Amino acid sequence: MNKEWLNKWNSRYEEKEYAYGEEPNVYLREQLSSLDKGRILFAAEGEGRNAVYAAKLGWDTIAFDISIEGKKKADALAKKHGVAVNYIIGELPELGFQEESFDTIALIYAHFPPPIRSIYHQILGSLLKKDGRIILEAFGPNHLPYRAKNPAVGGPNNLGSLISLEEVKKDFPNYEIITLTEEVVSLDEGLYHKGEGSVTRFVGIKK
Repeated sequence: MNKEWLNKWNSRYEEKEYAYGEEPNVYLREQLSSLDKGRILFAAEGEGRNAVYAAKLGWDTIAFDISIEGKKKADALAKKHGVAVNYIIGELPELGFQEESFDTIALIYAHFPPPIRSIYHQILGSLLKKDGRIILEAFGPNHLPYRAKNPAVGGPNNLGSLISLEEVKKDFPNYEIITLTEEVVSLDEGLYHKGEGSVTRFVGIKK
């Protein structure tokens, strides 16, 4: 495990306030509103805002991250709302998830380090059932000027850590594409996602 990467996230999540707020991501909320409940996996889930929201809706909710400080905040948020989230600490290849065992997988600002990102995307794809759905929102290649203008919008500050439409198509090749765009949105998510940014959005159904 990259200790520098781990320390970054533990340090951020040790702060009293929720780094990205307690409310779910808007795009995720829109997508879940039209789906039948099932088993959902949240990748790089941080402080749990999205997983807790799904659990409140009645999903069987599983999440993972490398940050124990993120899990502490997620557990507290789940308790506050009276729901259960199975939150696992560790790196994806070591977590032992069964192939084709999830109905939906959510990657909401899951900016894995570039050397492992495509590998993780492919593993996540293998965990999805046939006709299952990927929901992704992440900062796209056009985001850097927005971050330079307004650092409060957050996101990676280097091109290699941003997620392009081409990368999504390469990493998730056998999907019916429902949505695949990069667009400018206004974010209001806690302390670290405030302002306009350029995001990649993908919804795909596994063939």
